[in-house]
Amino acid sequence: MKNMILAANWKLNKSPEQTRAFFATFLEILKNNASAYSQLGKQYQVAFFPSATSLEATSTSLRGTPVQFGVQNIYHESQGAFTGENSARVVKELGGHYILIGHSERRQYFHETNSSLNKKVHHALQEQLAPMYCIGETLEEREKGQTEKVLLTQITEGLKDVNPLLAGSLVIAYEPVWAIGTGKVATPDQVKETHAFVQTALVKLGFTSTPILYGGSAKASNAGELIQIPHVSGFLVGGASLEPQSFLDLIQASLS
Repeated sequence: MKNMILAANWKLNKSPEQTRAFFATFLEILKNNASAYSQLGKQYQVAFFPSATSLEATSTSLRGTPVQFGVQNIYHESQGAFTGENSARVVKELGGHYILIGHSERRQYFHETNSSLNKKVHHALQEQLAPMYCIGETLEEREKGQTEKVLLTQITEGLKDVNPLLAGSLVIAYEPVWAIGTGKVATPDQVKETHAFVQTALVKLGFTSTPILYGGSAKASNAGELIQIPHVSGFLVGGASLEPQSFLDLIQASLS
């Protein structure tokens, strides 16, 4: 079995009360599945990215469990006059492990650039947190045959001057923008081809063992097939992670 990472991006969903209720149910069901629970933290990881207002509720709910969490965005400094931003240092103090960086919605709606995301990657590593750096092409870019060019630019500029020897916690999440929240999923052949390209690009930069997750309408019905593809080390999941049972079904399908 692969060492997998199954990550849940809740985006702008769930209040603190809803977060606590979710984890109460999720953990109860997971613990009742002795086989899956015994492998958690050993052969696979589960990580949640709640909204910032539910970060503390997530921290208290998951304390003492092997389930990990992080935040959906940070600023490249941990404190100061930066209204509306999130502090990596606070995430760490709360027990968080991951920082989601460069999700396509951040790139699209908030105009984040590879250069600004590079600063966040460096800062996360400086704070000893694990950057989960997102890359992906739009439908227009794919149809124009620009997928590899776009991904290579995102990788090389986003990871500029990052020392592979000091970036053992780095994770890449490939998410074709045209498959996020649309119900569309890249075909197994598309995923295989693109993940192989990303793997090759990372190795050329010295990142020889960086996990590559697939994100883009992953769910229980397709996870079992997708996880068998070389260089697919898990999933970054959106809508399928909002209900405990649907996310647990995806976890189980990935482990099967």
